[in-house]
Amino acid sequence: MPDPQTPEIKIPDPVEMSRHMATIAEQSQRLVTEFLQRQDMSGTGAQDAMHIGAAFMEMTARMMADPAKLMQAQWSLWQDYMALWQHTTQRMMGQVTTPLVTPAKEDKRFKDSAWDENTLFDYIKQSYLLTARWLQSTVHEVQGLDEKTAKKVDFYTRQFVDAMAPSNFVMTNPQVLRATLESGGENLVKGLEHLLGDLERGKGQLAISMTDYDKFKVGENIAVTPGQVIYQNELMQLIQYNPTTEQQFKRPLLIVPPWINKFYILDLRPANSLVKWLTDQGHTVFIVSWVNPDEALATKTWEDYMDAGPLAALDAIEQATGEKEINAIGYCIGGTLMASTLAYMAVKGDDRIKSILYLVTLTDFTEPGELSVFIDEEQLAALEEKMNSQGYLNGQSMATTFNMLRANDLIWSFVVNNYLLGKDPFPFDLLYWNSDSTRMPAAMHSFYLRNMYQRNLLVQPGGLTLKGVPIDLGQIKVPTFMLSTREDHITPWKSTYAATQLYGGPVKFVLASSGHIAGVVNPPSANKYGHFLNTKLPKDPDQWLAGAKQVEGSWWPEYAKWVQRHGGGKVPARTPGDGKLKPIEPAPGAYVKVRVLD
Repeated sequence: MPDPQTPEIKIPDPVEMSRHMATIAEQSQRLVTEFLQRQDMSGTGAQDAMHIGAAFMEMTARMMADPAKLMQAQWSLWQDYMALWQHTTQRMMGQVTTPLVTPAKEDKRFKDSAWDENTLFDYIKQSYLLTARWLQSTVHEVQGLDEKTAKKVDFYTRQFVDAMAPSNFVMTNPQVLRATLESGGENLVKGLEHLLGDLERGKGQLAISMTDYDKFKVGENIAVTPGQVIYQNELMQLIQYNPTTEQQFKRPLLIVPPWINKFYILDLRPANSLVKWLTDQGHTVFIVSWVNPDEALATKTWEDYMDAGPLAALDAIEQATGEKEINAIGYCIGGTLMASTLAYMAVKGDDRIKSILYLVTLTDFTEPGELSVFIDEEQLAALEEKMNSQGYLNGQSMATTFNMLRANDLIWSFVVNNYLLGKDPFPFDLLYWNSDSTRMPAAMHSFYLRNMYQRNLLVQPGGLTLKGVPIDLGQIKVPTFMLSTREDHITPWKSTYAATQLYGGPVKFVLASSGHIAGVVNPPSANKYGHFLNTKLPKDPDQWLAGAKQVEGSWWPEYAKWVQRHGGGKVPARTPGDGKLKPIEPAPGAYVKVRVLD
């Protein structure tokens, strides 16, 4: 008996359907042929550079060593399926039942009503969720694995579970099935065209389109805050923004963004631009726009980034404004560089930076989150071999790593939308920025991964030597504002919080809601999310949160109140070019426009 709640589906024209299926077969053959032609057939590509196989072999051996526990796990799964079969049978007989398992609230894969209303798809959904839960819990409970191997097994088990979701396949996704029948397979034809286009764009590697790239152009409808490039060297351009107030704080404000991505995450559109908002608050804003390096910059080091980045910017700002003293902001790895720089400056007696804001910045890498899965000796050696052969880490590799941390949102949702439903990606400025990846110079990136992630030397007094000077974060005495985000999957907030115990000066810690990007780029006008405040800084981050007060809305005004105390008073507004440095070109400059896939 058919389910009375099954959504009505139109029967397509069989001739039209047949034509589309023939087109799909033809394009599929072309797709496979082109893909194979572009692959390295020497056999080197088959190596397990991440040593995933070895980790799972060890996990399997440990599991088989305890057959009683394995049998108990299998019996548990069998019981779950018996209960599901009983549930489904009762539902087919018209009884009202309660699901055995439901998706998490934030899980968008099962939002289509048919997953709940149709008995068959409800069974498929619950079967998947039960199996996924069982597999992940069984793997997690295997005893005897070292911590790194256990984390790797947990992470890649989740990757496998996410990939095998029924929503990712035509025959088990009701929304895709509906679209296929209603369009006579046209959605799959368009999906194959999208797939071919993404392979072409990725030069043989699959570069999934996350947005409509033709809708955005840097300097025209994103990164549009008016300003001028007033200084440049081989690693960065320094932008000074036009004033929007009659007076500005005496001390300029320098922003050092990450070079793993591009600076305009802080200047996407006027409505959500931190750059524009800070300018409107009366700051003379400067920002570093890092170069997108190629093989010519392979030997550039962490010291080079410090020297040609914040230290060069300090000298340039003095020439442009006449001011030696500034306030500074460091974002993510840009914040890690600023902590290194401030520690170096402390040893040299250089006190030109009067306050620092760290945005989602790791300095203590004891618990760096899931990115640690990619950091072990075998993987680092393989990565270094690859980087040394081409002089840099390809931007696509870095983007794929970050996307894997949120695979359902940043990989599989686009597979379904673009390839199965055949829809064009939605124009979204944030996803355009996310896809505008950058390369990493080989020497610098190797230093960063080994000395920060692997050895955690930055937090050890004298652990790192920069420009011949051993550094110590405890010698940093400048007032510090730390902003972390509660759902950060790249720099977990409890790990960033550890730095509150490191710095030698006064520290203010603020925890924002949401994640690594949305929690930072949260303008007051959006009236979204919120943040937590606590003037005390206990060693335990959970204790800090337990005593914190929640405040609605953006954290930006909290920082504005804090930094104005370090502004040095007010002076007449400064325009780029007023000082000794003349404009080179309008913002956002040339460096930011170099794209990896161009």
